[in-house]
Amino acid sequence: MGFDVTFADFSVDPARSANAEVRYHGARFAGSHVALSAGGSVTLDFEVAHLKDVPQATLTVTALVSKLGSSPGHAPMDVLLQGEVLAGGLTVPGGGDLPHDNVFAVPGDLLRPGTNTLEIRSSAEASSMLWLYRITLDPVWERGRSERARTAEAARDSVFTYRTERRPAHAASAPWQAAPRLLFHIDRDERSLPAQLGWRTEDGAESAISFQANMSDFHGCHRAADGTAYEYRGLLTDRRPFSEETPNLAASPLYRFTTEEGWGGRWHASGELRLLVDDGGALVDRVTWRDQRGNSGTAVLHAPDAEVEATGVEASEEFDDGGEGADNLLESHHGKWLAFEDTARLDFTLARPAAVASYSLTSANDCADRDPRDWTLYGSHDGRTWTPLDTRSGETFPERHHTREFHLRTTAAPYDHYRLDITRNSGAGETQLARVRFAEAPAGRAFTGYYQRHNEGPIGYRGTPVAAPAVPVAAPRVAAELENAVASLAATAEALAALAAQLRRH
Repeated sequence: MGFDVTFADFSVDPARSANAEVRYHGARFAGSHVALSAGGSVTLDFEVAHLKDVPQATLTVTALVSKLGSSPGHAPMDVLLQGEVLAGGLTVPGGGDLPHDNVFAVPGDLLRPGTNTLEIRSSAEASSMLWLYRITLDPVWERGRSERARTAEAARDSVFTYRTERRPAHAASAPWQAAPRLLFHIDRDERSLPAQLGWRTEDGAESAISFQANMSDFHGCHRAADGTAYEYRGLLTDRRPFSEETPNLAASPLYRFTTEEGWGGRWHASGELRLLVDDGGALVDRVTWRDQRGNSGTAVLHAPDAEVEATGVEASEEFDDGGEGADNLLESHHGKWLAFEDTARLDFTLARPAAVASYSLTSANDCADRDPRDWTLYGSHDGRTWTPLDTRSGETFPERHHTREFHLRTTAAPYDHYRLDITRNSGAGETQLARVRFAEAPAGRAFTGYYQRHNEGPIGYRGTPVAAPAVPVAAPRVAAELENAVASLAATAEALAALAAQLRRH
């Protein structure tokens, strides 16, 4: 390889570069590019180690010519290497819309070992500005190597903040109004910048935006929770690498997931996903994105309750002789509990105290008229005094072995015992169930969705919250010792203050 990855990225100030020293003449940073006035130039000094493997190089100059009012601009470009002209008077399209990749073949005999000098110059006769966005240079056999390295380097600054504005849809004459700032971070550790981003929040508001390639600004649309539609745009105000301080920048939480991808009939571990979207509104519950390499994904956030083990159950009535006792409610097979009464009571003991957030009941194998219809769930610390937690009436199960989940409407205290008091069934003289399960609120949110790599089909994608680091067992003891030390120091300070007061009096 004759020379290292070589690029200059003018979307930031100072320019981001590799194997290149950048010099300017008659040029200035203009937010997303360097603007060259007539006769202005940008010069790159880059190093070549040896030339044996470089018969030719590929040079890409991404540039645009600014408009002259409503007319195309005019700023011919010269490209020189070691002072020799590679291209002279090149007319870059002057529509002032999107930058163009101008690709040149660099003869290997123009390169030399050591320092080489590349100059991009705007003509002295230019009547508008020449805008330079980036320059990359590769051996001909490795075209695109420097661009991939440039985008990977740019993707390290993956926490973005934008100043945003909105105006009502279909109201082009309406002024733009300031809107809450947007801060986001999406990272699958693929080192690629986002191209598009969409999200929905828990109150029903949703947004969809698309970015300039250099992330300098975005344009899109927003629909508020009340259904009002807006145009939506933003201007980059801050960009930084992810760090442990990133969660402190936002009012919304940073979600970290251990993920799996579903293909070939099973799930495969696929690393960590980090998601943070804070638009000043409610928490997000869906995020969709596409990156600049063409990969895309969607994550629908949800909070699955975590099942709590029940170690025992006692029933007011059960058909134990027929193998249909209450213990079957704790098993996973298709057994059942049967009571020869139209009402019944089930008392469960949990493996540990738990604040149950939901519970599920599974109908048995036959006789829908034996299904519970009305009931109350109670909680107890000691198995004697019971607190009502949830009451249901008129419930039905549409089919056999059908599981229904019921969420408590209020947050319960942690209880050791839970009672299901069935006060009416669906009309039979017997009552039955196949399974009962209890679950507590999750420690974090999970997600389900899909992922699709460029030019490949979609695959399943799911994630669970990254486990919080365990607190060392010694931590409480150390904390207690520190508290004792603080108390001791406080007592010493009080004693010294009293001594000082006595000395002042004497």
